[in-house]
Amino acid sequence: MFNRNTLILLFTMIVMMLGFGIIIPIMPFFIELFGATGKDLGLLMAIFSVMQLIFSPFWGTFSDRVGRKPVLAIGVIGFGLANLFFALATELWMLYAARALAGVLSAATFPTAMAYISDSTSEENRSGGMGIIGAAMGIGMVLGPGIGGLLGGKSLSLPFFVAAGTAGLAAILIFILLPESLPPEARIAKKADRSGNQFSAMWLALIGPMGFLMFMAFLISFGLTSFEGIFGLYAAYRYDYGPGMVGLLLTVVGLVAAVVQGGLTGPATKRFGESMVIKASLIGSTFAFVWMVLAEDTVMVVISIAFFVIANSMLRPAVASLISRQAGSAQGAAMGLNNSFMSLGRTIGPAWAGYLLDVNLILPYLSGAVVFLVGFILSLYFMRAAPRSKAEVPEPVLMA
Repeated sequence: MFNRNTLILLFTMIVMMLGFGIIIPIMPFFIELFGATGKDLGLLMAIFSVMQLIFSPFWGTFSDRVGRKPVLAIGVIGFGLANLFFALATELWMLYAARALAGVLSAATFPTAMAYISDSTSEENRSGGMGIIGAAMGIGMVLGPGIGGLLGGKSLSLPFFVAAGTAGLAAILIFILLPESLPPEARIAKKADRSGNQFSAMWLALIGPMGFLMFMAFLISFGLTSFEGIFGLYAAYRYDYGPGMVGLLLTVVGLVAAVVQGGLTGPATKRFGESMVIKASLIGSTFAFVWMVLAEDTVMVVISIAFFVIANSMLRPAVASLISRQAGSAQGAAMGLNNSFMSLGRTIGPAWAGYLLDVNLILPYLSGAVVFLVGFILSLYFMRAAPRSKAEVPEPVLMA
């Protein structure tokens, strides 16, 4: 599983999520230099996910037409330039433009990397490959805030220069060492786009054969960001935790997620199949949210969070693997739509959880429990195990 190509993709995903996480601890202080308000902070954080939501399907489909390598390079170089633009900004509008540009171009990287894994792995090993991508994203999110806080103590713009530099290094590795995974004869010829726009493409995907899996991609991201988005305030209000304790717990979240996605997803799906892993993860995430509400001390808080992360971390690669199996030759388009639904969850999840937090402290996590429970109940209807293949790998059948 771990070869040169996989390691380059691993490094690239770490760099991309490093660039995303590096801004979290310094953004509030950086935008104060431009006279920005709390509303501006919220919009600057949201615009990244909104742009990914809109442009992920385009980049995924584009990679089906021209190959994976050039699209990966575009995404990484563009993301680096966006960080450089952010560091050199002198007006508030430039910050908005830089964040929008980062979202547009980084959207080229995530679905294309997953499509590259789909091109390069057998169906039996695909979930493990998707797990490695998820682990890399987790590692980047763990390292990003710590590096951002450390470098921001020297200069508020320095973290953005570092993010741009590491993106440049990733681009060099892609250009020099990463081979193309999609041969010309396997590419999809360019056709006229009759879908209207990316939102209509998402709607068509949602009502199509893969609709339940696309809904699952949204639900996973919605649930995870509902937890992460308001955990700092929740922990401060309920347990009187300070920034140091919150940061430590979120670091544990990232580390556990990286280990589970990289080390356990592949063996679990080989042994039980993606369908069973998804169902178990959904019901496990449901109980974990309830456990968080009931936790009264730090030990129980840590255990409940760890249980949630273990359950939730195997969902994304398992769902991505099933989407890949259903996609046929349109791997990039499918992964782009998958990323769009995840971006939609990242946009709505924190806003929904924040609204509920203002109503009642425990409502966000009770809401998360209900959402995952509904997902589990639906999975019992929409997913069932078909007869085993020769490789003894359970193949889920999606009900129309």
